[in-house]
Amino acid sequence: MPTADYAYAVYKFSNLSREEVEAMFEITLQETRVYREAKEEGRQEGLKQALEEIREKGREQAKLELIPRFLDYGISIEEVAQLLDLTIEQVEQVRLATEQESSTST
Repeated sequence: MPTADYAYAVYKFSNLSREEVEAMFEITLQETRVYREAKEEGRQEGLKQALEEIREKGREQAKLELIPRFLDYGISIEEVAQLLDLTIEQVEQVRLATEQESSTST
């Protein structure tokens, strides 16, 4: 169970800036293990978040790339939207863009 000294220290340090704590103890916080561990935890969390964003963008890109193929197989716009969990408007936009690309390339 935390002591009164512990509670005071937590209260006191939570109100001090990094510079004030460094001056109080005559250290550089970047040299401490707790700083390095916190930095590493932050880095790991940032990497996890970045990977998830990349995965999500990849999923969305894959869905968009499937639209023309599905439509070429004769699947209706409504069915494509439902299969890929997209709106009809999103499917229609990709269809129109694909048609424009194919008409300009021929």
